[in-house]
Order: sequence, then C-alpha cells, then structure tokens
Amino acid sequence: MRQYLDFLQHILANGKRKDDRTHTGTISVFGYQMRFNLQEGFPLLTTKRVYLKGIIHELLWFIKGDTNIRYLVQNDCNIWNEWPYESYKKSSAYQGESLEEFVSKIRDDEAFALAWGDLGPVYGHQWRHFEGPDKTVDQLREVIRLIKTDSDSRRMIV
Repeated sequence: MRQYLDFLQHILANGKRKDDRTHTGTISVFGYQMRFNLQEGFPLLTTKRVYLKGIIHELLWFIKGDTNIRYLVQNDCNIWNEWPYESYKKSSAYQGESLEEFVSKIRDDEAFALAWGDLGPVYGHQWRHFEGPDKTVDQLREVIRLIKTDSDSRRMIV
C-alpha cells in the first residue's frame, strides 16, 4: 500500500497535465515501474472496495483462454456484459431485452450464450492462442515450460 501511495504522490509532484477525450484531464508520468515481492503478499489495492471474487474468476477465465462471458456471468462477474449486449442489440434477434434480461439468458441458456456471449479474441484467447508468423503459440504453456526447463531465460513474456 505504501508503494502505491508513494506512486500517487510522485504523479502529483512530477506528472504532466494532459487533455483527454472526456475533457476531465489527466496527470501522467511516463514509464513508472513498481515491483512487488509476492512472498510478502498479493499487491491488492485496499484504499477502495475490491471485488476479489470477480478478480479471481476473471483471471481463471483468462487462464482458460475463454472468450464467452457465460462462465463470468455464472460467477457474478459482470464487467464484460455490455460488449456482447451491444452486438446483440444490433442484431435481428434483438427483441427489446434489457441488459439484465440478456445476462439472464446468457446464464441460463447455453445455446443463447454460444450465439451471443462471445467477445472475440480478448486477453485470455491471446494468452492461449497467440497467432505468430508461423504458428499459434500458447504463451502461458510456453512460459511454464521455460520456468521448468530454463529458469534463467529472458524470453519469458506474455
């Protein structure tokens, strides 16, 4: 927590003011890095309420390489719902359902979820199915392999 608060102080003291699309403005610094020793605990921001269950389920969803929101919806993680809903609203299948009704259908109807719950190649898909010039790479599997066989490698990146 101290490291995060120090970072905020650094931004306020050294940051540059920038305009943005919302006209609220931003104060930013370039290239600031933070490192965390995970043996001392997980670096979870505690200055505001955090939905840890949602974070865990979203991470598991990424690790599986999933692109359909059904797993997330079934585990009360609703941060991705609006994107497929917006696509659904533009389709001929849309009959005026609210976002809440759409989410209920995703949760309860597997066929509906297959048809309308997919987000395309989002983070987890990229982690597990990265299209290289010659082949598809499972980046997580490759990093795990390198950790086991060549832990000094500098090629471990996702």
